[in-house]
Amino acid sequence: MRSKPVVRPPKLVAGSRVALVAPAGPLLEQDDLTRAGALCRALGYEAVLGKSAHARHGYLAGTDDERLTDLNAALADPSIDAIWCIRGGYGSIRLLDRIDYEAIIRRPKIVIGFSDITALLNAMTRLTGVVTFHGPVARAGMSAFSRRHFELVLTGAGAAGRLERLPEPPGVLLSQENRIVTLHPGVAEGLLVGGNLTLLQCLIGTPYFPDMSGAILFLEDLGEDLYRVDRMLSHLRLSGALQRLAGVLIGRFTDLERANRDGALGFDQVLAHYLRPLGIPAAYGFPIGHIEEQWTLPLGIRARLDAGAGEVELLEPAVA
Repeated sequence: MRSKPVVRPPKLVAGSRVALVAPAGPLLEQDDLTRAGALCRALGYEAVLGKSAHARHGYLAGTDDERLTDLNAALADPSIDAIWCIRGGYGSIRLLDRIDYEAIIRRPKIVIGFSDITALLNAMTRLTGVVTFHGPVARAGMSAFSRRHFELVLTGAGAAGRLERLPEPPGVLLSQENRIVTLHPGVAEGLLVGGNLTLLQCLIGTPYFPDMSGAILFLEDLGEDLYRVDRMLSHLRLSGALQRLAGVLIGRFTDLERANRDGALGFDQVLAHYLRPLGIPAAYGFPIGHIEEQWTLPLGIRARLDAGAGEVELLEPAVA
């Protein structure tokens, strides 16, 4: 990914102007816009709503031209400090070849989102070197845990440092939900790349797929059947991407299905099949993905993974 020099966007400060855009799926409720603006203000930022954020075109938040115009306008506007995607869904990948990447280079700014937004984040960082951020979307509430990590990374409050583990529920010594499982022990350092597995697979063979050489890959997904997860990991392996990694951290695969009538493997079996033979540090169960308590992870920033201890540390600031 450092085929281009890393560029850290300016950090968020009180009063930063944050563009709220919907580059993928349509808003599920009219209240999504209200909640997104209220969340911005609660964090101390000024919300600037995209002109077409409320639009709908089938399963998209407006036509490609409408969504692209909002995104490119926010990228080109020097008064905008950050772009926060309101939701995921589907549609970001349709915009990649028409994004104004030169505007990102001229005026780097924070871009935040996850799930379908994985396509935007990886394309922007890959083609410009500007750090992007895999973190909560704007339409949902933000827990105290998520807010701490959001502000730690985006305001430079912690500059760099170890990310917190999820707290155990009261009275529970070790819950299955909060458990980090080691697939292969060891410590790895490398640039963070990744996001939603489905979207990453879609980027294979395009100019927007991240450079996996010496990287630490993180993955999450939602509502996939286990055999499809298996197939996507197989595609990554066959493309040669997995063999170039320094380490792997797997987040949450929420609402994982096992509907294949021919039987089912365990999620841990599928992960072990693809990751253990690599002989690199790998673990799963991290707070990444479609969950309330989640990390904000900067793509393109160097990190350290201790797979045995289940710990991740950012080794350098993500913002300037």
